[in-house]
Amino acid sequence: MPGLGWQGTRRRGRAEAGHAQPVRESYDALRLALLGLTLLTVSRIHQHFPMLAAARPALVLVLFALVYAVLRPRALSGAAWFRTWPAKVVAALGVLACLSAPFGISFGASARTILEDYSKVLIFAFLLMATVRRTRDLSGYVWAYVLSAGVLVWLSLFVFGLHKASPSGFYRLSGLYSYDANDVGVVLLVAFGLTLLTFQVSRLKGKLVSAVILVGIGVTLARSGSRGAFLGLLAVVVALFFLARGVSITKRLFFVAATGAGLALASPPGYWEQMETAFHPTADYNWAAPGGRKDTWLRGLSYMWSHPIFGIGIGNFERAEGTISDRAQNWAPGMAGIKWSAPHNSFLEAGAELGFPGLVLWSALVVGGIGAMSRLRARLPAAWARGDPEQRFLYSTTTYLPVAMTGFAVGSFFVSFAFLDPIYILAAFTTGVYVCVERKARQGAQRDILAAPLGAGGQA
Repeated sequence: MPGLGWQGTRRRGRAEAGHAQPVRESYDALRLALLGLTLLTVSRIHQHFPMLAAARPALVLVLFALVYAVLRPRALSGAAWFRTWPAKVVAALGVLACLSAPFGISFGASARTILEDYSKVLIFAFLLMATVRRTRDLSGYVWAYVLSAGVLVWLSLFVFGLHKASPSGFYRLSGLYSYDANDVGVVLLVAFGLTLLTFQVSRLKGKLVSAVILVGIGVTLARSGSRGAFLGLLAVVVALFFLARGVSITKRLFFVAATGAGLALASPPGYWEQMETAFHPTADYNWAAPGGRKDTWLRGLSYMWSHPIFGIGIGNFERAEGTISDRAQNWAPGMAGIKWSAPHNSFLEAGAELGFPGLVLWSALVVGGIGAMSRLRARLPAAWARGDPEQRFLYSTTTYLPVAMTGFAVGSFFVSFAFLDPIYILAAFTTGVYVCVERKARQGAQRDILAAPLGAGGQA
C-alpha cells in the first residue's frame, strides 16, 4: 500500500527476540480477495461496467474467500478475535436478525434480505476480523477503504452528473447506480477519518495520495448536497479536535482546511442555502409533510412499541409502511396511494426491524466503538506515538477510528444503513486493532497493556 513506511517482520533461524529480520511479505489469495471485495463494496466501481457487474464479482469474491478460509484454516489469524466485543455484537445481531424473521410481519421478505444481502455483510465482516494476523493486514484493509473512497470520488466528479433537485435551483449528484447522494455522504464520512489515519502514518507518497483524497472528499460532499453529510462533517471536525489531542493543532487545521477547501470551491448552485435549512428543521417539508421524515420516524417508533422483542423483521420496514401503518389501515379506495418508505434513520431501522434488543446492540456497535478505542488509547504507552512504525500505526488508529465512527454515527442518522457494510467494516477494524495491540504488547512483554484482556466484553 502507498508509502506506509513499514513492512512485516518475522524471525529466521535462531535470531534473538527483538532482532527480527525485516522482509517483504506478499498478501495471500484470501487477503487479496478481501482487498478486492472492499474496493467493490465501498466504491461500487463494478457497476460502472455492465459486463463486469453481470458477473457479480462481489459475490464471487465472497464465495472464494469463504471457501478458501474453510479449506485452508491456517490462513486465518489464529488469534482469539471472536472473543472481542465487536465480534460478539456482530454475531448477536446476526442471530437476532434470524430470529426476527419468524416473528416479523413477513417471513419471506426477511429470509430474502438475510440470504441475499445481510449474510454477505456478516461473512465479509467476520472474514476481515479473522484474517488480521498482524498490523500489516489491518493497514492494508484500511488503505483499501481509503482508495475505494478515492474511486468513489472519481466517479462522483467525472461520471455522475448533477441535476436540479428543487425549483429554487439547488443542484446535487444523480445517477449514482445503487447509491444515492445521501449514501455517498455517509460512506465518505467514514473515509474521512480513515484517510486522516493513512496521512498520519504514511511516508511522502502515501501522504500525497491521502491529501488528494481528502480534498476529493470535500468536493464530493459538496456535490452530494446532503444535509446529513454536512452535519456529519461538522461532527467529524469537532471529534478531530477533541479526540485527536495527540495530533498537533497545525496538522488538525490542515486536515480541516484541505477538506473545507474542496467543499467551498466545488459547492454547486444553491448548496449553502440548502445547508442552512439543516439548522431550521421545523421549517422543512420533512417536519410537516405526511410523508416526511418526522412522520416516518414516528411510525417507526410505533413499530418498535408494537413489536418490542424481535421487531417487525429485518427488511420489513417498507412493507410495514404499506400494510400495518396507520395510513395503510385507514386507506380507502379513492385516496392517494401510500408510499412504502424506507426508514431514513439507521438507529430507527435497527430498532423497528429487530426490536429494542436490536437497537441496543446496533447502537453499542456504533457508539461503543468510539469510547472503546479512546479507552484503549489511554492504556497504550505514550511512547508508542513516537515508537516503531507498527506502534505508531496502532496508536494513530485508536485516535482516528473514533473520528470515522463519529462521522458514521451522525451521517447514518439520516440514511438506512443499519444492515449495510460500513459499520461492520469499522467493527472489523476495531477487532483488528485489539488483535494487533495484544500481539505487539506480547512481543515487547508490556504487562501494563496486557493486565486485562483487550476487547473482552467491551472493555479496553
